[in-house]
Amino acid sequence: MAGFELVLFDCDGVLVDSEIIAAEVESVLLAEAGYQITPEELAERFAGLTWKDILFEVEKETSIPLSASLLDASEPLLDKRLAAEVRAIDGAAQAISRIPGPRCICSNSSSHRLKAMLGRTGIDRLFGEHVYSAKDVGEGHTKPAPDVFLHGAAQFDANPENCLVIEDSVHGIHAAKTAGMRVIGFTGGAHSYPGHADKLTEAGAETVISRMVDLPATVEALGQWSELL
Repeated sequence: MAGFELVLFDCDGVLVDSEIIAAEVESVLLAEAGYQITPEELAERFAGLTWKDILFEVEKETSIPLSASLLDASEPLLDKRLAAEVRAIDGAAQAISRIPGPRCICSNSSSHRLKAMLGRTGIDRLFGEHVYSAKDVGEGHTKPAPDVFLHGAAQFDANPENCLVIEDSVHGIHAAKTAGMRVIGFTGGAHSYPGHADKLTEAGAETVISRMVDLPATVEALGQWSELL
C-alpha cells in the first residue's frame, strides 16, 4: 500500500457499533446519580473517552458528587448488553480485507471487552494478535493521549508519520494527531449526530467517510497523495 507503513483502527464506533450501547448504559447511570443526559448527548460529547474520564469530566462541570461505586457499575451492565447486542459496523470486514499491508486495532476499551466484541463479530480473524488496549499501556495513557497509537506503531517498527488512523471521535483524532499520524474520520456508527463530520474535520481528520465501503479507495487515494509529496 503506497504511502503508509501501517493502518491503525479504533474499535468502538469504527469496527463494532458499540458506542450507542455504551451511551445508553452510561446515561442511565448518570441520571440515577443526578446528572440528566440523553444517550445521544452523551455520545456526542464523550465518545472516545473511558467511563472513568467521562465521570471526571462530569464532576468537573457540576457540583454533583459521583460515588466511586459508579466506576465499577457500568462494567457488568455494558458487558451483558454488548454480549447480546453488539454488531459489526456494516461493511467493516469487507473493507478491511481490501486494504493491503499491516494493520492493527488501538482502542480505549479493555482487552477482555475487545476480545469479546471482536470475537462476536468475527473481526478478530482480520487482526490476529495485533489488538491493543490503551488500558494495557498504562494508567493515564488512554485517548486523547497518543500512547496507544504510538504503541501500535512500535509493534511494527513503523514511523508514525507514515501511519494512517481510522477514528470516529474527536478525542481519538486528537490522540492520532498528537502521535504525528494522519487520520480518516468515520461517521457510520449508530451514535453519529448532526455536525459529526464537521467536528472530526475541525479536530484534524483529512477527510471523513460515512460508509465502510468507501474506506479502501480513500486509503488508496491518501496513500498515492503521500507518494507525491
